[in-house]
Amino acid sequence: MTTFQNQKTPNIQILAISGSLRASSSNARLLQAAALLAPKEVKINLYQNLGELPHFNPGLDDFNISAVLDFRNQLKNSHAVIISSPEYAHGVPGTLKNALDWIVGSGELVEKPIALFNTSARSTFAQASLKETISVMLGRIVEEASITLPFIDKNLDANEIAANPEIARLLKGAIDALLRSIDSAS
Repeated sequence: MTTFQNQKTPNIQILAISGSLRASSSNARLLQAAALLAPKEVKINLYQNLGELPHFNPGLDDFNISAVLDFRNQLKNSHAVIISSPEYAHGVPGTLKNALDWIVGSGELVEKPIALFNTSARSTFAQASLKETISVMLGRIVEEASITLPFIDKNLDANEIAANPEIARLLKGAIDALLRSIDSAS
């Protein structure tokens, strides 16, 4: 049991980011399942606007683009981040890399605990690339909270994923490890 379950503290906010733009992607459904399995004191919010971020251009940073400001605010107001991303052509999808580029200079990931979820054991290049990008941004990847899951049936919804005993065990363990990393940073 984490210390958050023993204290009367405000809700812990975790921002979950799917690297896929498909609403029903296995990555998004996995993050939704994690939200279902999180302790009641923890709110996992799925970021919905990845595709609305404009192409990164540092020259536009002074223009207060609402989608960028919203993304930065959601990150700033979260205690931790979970990223679940597919791998395309041995890399991170362009929309996810674009989102990360928007926060390199603003620093919302600096020392923020981050878990990486992987829905395919065959997808190793994107995970390695994400680790490299996040480490350059000084984000704190929590290895104990970063998991690679067994194959997820593409026909399962978030409730069915959460009901799978093996996946539920892995997700709960990852969430607990992420919560411990938040607690240790306090």
